[in-house]
Amino acid sequence: MKIFNTLQDVQASVGQAGVVSDWLTVTQDQVNQFAQATGDHQWIHIDPERAKEGPFGTTIAHGFLTLSLLPSFYATAFKVDNVRMGVNYGLNKVRFTSPVPVGSRLRAHMVLQACEPIDGNGMQLTWQVTVQREGSEKPVCVAESLTRLYA
Repeated sequence: MKIFNTLQDVQASVGQAGVVSDWLTVTQDQVNQFAQATGDHQWIHIDPERAKEGPFGTTIAHGFLTLSLLPSFYATAFKVDNVRMGVNYGLNKVRFTSPVPVGSRLRAHMVLQACEPIDGNGMQLTWQVTVQREGSEKPVCVAESLTRLYA
């Protein structure tokens, strides 16, 4: 985990090598709970028996479930001391580039592309996030994610 002491330290890391999260395993229980929360009950996500005969041989995570893991990835990749709060500000671009079979281990590589001062003694961070599935060369999700941190 990378630890930044101040928002200015974060700003100084724009364009550098980036940070990497811990691995996280996607479970069928998570997929089922996500389906329940969103109303997306497509069989490819929630019916393991039927999914065995499907194109991936097993159930797969919803793309938006993969995307919703970004806060978990952030939490294990970096920490900024001396901030009072952080908020998700949105996304500029997202692509789901490969399926996530249930049981997959994922992690995120994040490179800070921009860090701009905002009102309220804060910074808006633009991250290029690439979510990797263990054992696969192709990422499962690529996103430009915006967060705001306030000192």
